[in-house]
Amino acid sequence: MSDQLVRAISKDGYVKAVAVSTRDLTERARQIHKTLPVATAALGRTLAAASMMGNALKGEGASLTLQIKGGGPLGTILAVSDSEGNVRGTVDNPQVDVPLRPDGKLDVGTAVGMDGTLTVIKDLHMKEPYVGSVGLLGGEIAEDLAAYFVESEQIPSACGLGVLVDRDQSVLTAGGYLIQLLPGATEDIITMVEGGIYAAGPVTKLLEEDSDPESLLRRVMSDFELEILEKSSIEYKCYCSRERMEKALISLGPEELKAVIDEQGDVTLSCQFCDNDQLFTKAQLEEMLANMGKKG
Repeated sequence: MSDQLVRAISKDGYVKAVAVSTRDLTERARQIHKTLPVATAALGRTLAAASMMGNALKGEGASLTLQIKGGGPLGTILAVSDSEGNVRGTVDNPQVDVPLRPDGKLDVGTAVGMDGTLTVIKDLHMKEPYVGSVGLLGGEIAEDLAAYFVESEQIPSACGLGVLVDRDQSVLTAGGYLIQLLPGATEDIITMVEGGIYAAGPVTKLLEEDSDPESLLRRVMSDFELEILEKSSIEYKCYCSRERMEKALISLGPEELKAVIDEQGDVTLSCQFCDNDQLFTKAQLEEMLANMGKKG
């Protein structure tokens, strides 16, 4: 089954929820960036979160960037989602390895760090993008995301994220859920949400048993009658192209581009999000420079 996103609302209208299964796109990210397990887990959780948040934007061409700077050995973790929930991402130090936690699980919190910020940038094609930022609580990402929604958007939220890595370092399962209270939700509804989350258990266990995100959502929200609003496929999707890279070279300006030609000759540009490498020969760069002169 390919990666999927499902969006739902409770029949009483007080709770909205979204869940994703992201095994394939997390494995794609692992292969591109050659991440070791703890980096795979941290990046995978961030990609799942960005997908759920980006899909909520609904504006054509809109995008959401989720950036986590925790001060830990992984460095900055970055994920970008389009308005459909397709994502791409990167981590500064993919080869980081840290000891397992006492319970034998990957220590994502230590690898991410706890002395830093979680930042959300929503580009809705307005004059300025929306930027919200909160201090990290523990670096495990899910609780940090819930804190962001409470502090920056005043939406009481619960989030679960998980990535299970196999012995050969490939991704066994990955995904998550985001549950948010709507205006009018009572203490009883909060108690029902909390009880369902506690009873359901870890995300990875639920996805191991059934990789369908609808099943995940129904088990976490077992006390609610759900109305499914949307179900769609999502993937690891990068928008880079040779044309974009060429524009980046042109944006350097004539003087800097000439310096690049003089110092390097041929230039290979690599996309930070995917495995797309593009070679620009000295002759091609000189042609760009000549064309810039004509336009001037």
